[in-house]
Amino acid sequence: MSTTDARQQVTPELRQWIVEQAEAGHGADSVLKAMLASGWKEDVAVEAMETVLRGHLEVQAVQQGLPPAVPVPDAPLDESPLFVDAGDRRVCVLQAMVNPRVVVFGGLLSDQECDQLIALAKPRLARSLTVATRTGGEEVNADRTSNGMFFQRGENELVRRIEQRIAKLVNWPEENGEGLQVLHYTPGTEYKPHYDYFDPVEPGTPTILKRGGQRVATIIMYLAEPDKGGGTVFPDVHMEVGPRRGNAVFFSYERPHPATRTLHGGSPVLAGEKWIATKWLRERRFE
Repeated sequence: MSTTDARQQVTPELRQWIVEQAEAGHGADSVLKAMLASGWKEDVAVEAMETVLRGHLEVQAVQQGLPPAVPVPDAPLDESPLFVDAGDRRVCVLQAMVNPRVVVFGGLLSDQECDQLIALAKPRLARSLTVATRTGGEEVNADRTSNGMFFQRGENELVRRIEQRIAKLVNWPEENGEGLQVLHYTPGTEYKPHYDYFDPVEPGTPTILKRGGQRVATIIMYLAEPDKGGGTVFPDVHMEVGPRRGNAVFFSYERPHPATRTLHGGSPVLAGEKWIATKWLRERRFE
């Protein structure tokens, strides 16, 4: 293997070599070391490896019967920043996981914004429904025992401001978001572990997808803290996020499949009240 010209183009031969090294069991460090020894610049070598291996893994996944991956929202975390620019607010990065992509943000909402959302939501609360993938409609689900309501996208100045902030934070168009949902949990209520994407095998899913494609990410914002319980759990990776007021947990899923390891749930509230606001992001404009 050698560089082909001063611009160090990633050739088909280089792509094949990287794939062969991976299939032979050579780690990323040894492959990178070999590329550097052959004269490749480190930034070019790292980018080539990531791009080629990502494509190779995607081909393997599809060959194994998984749905194709799609682009998903994400925050700019490549350089491990402590803060991310969300437009009108600087948001802390408290924790980040790559696989699954889970990020815990600190201070996404102010105390005043949390209080305002709760006050606006209270008069409109009703038993929470879930999307019925068997029919394309909505239904009461015994796994979800909260009360909730939806704001229309851009319904008021507060909602617009939060939606703009989220769009900036995770680099995703505002119009691709569903309406902001506010949920209220009291002692004994919960949302058992589930996936947020729409199961492709369910008969109602094609109808649901007409409104904006698949869900590709979720952001859960904590508006009020229970005294005990109520954390957001990710059973596949043994992770729990505490419902700290003003903070949020974001996670994305590039394909509608359990391989994304985005199984999650809201643990039962044991004491006090839990309030959250949830925003689901779609592939395309949500109608």
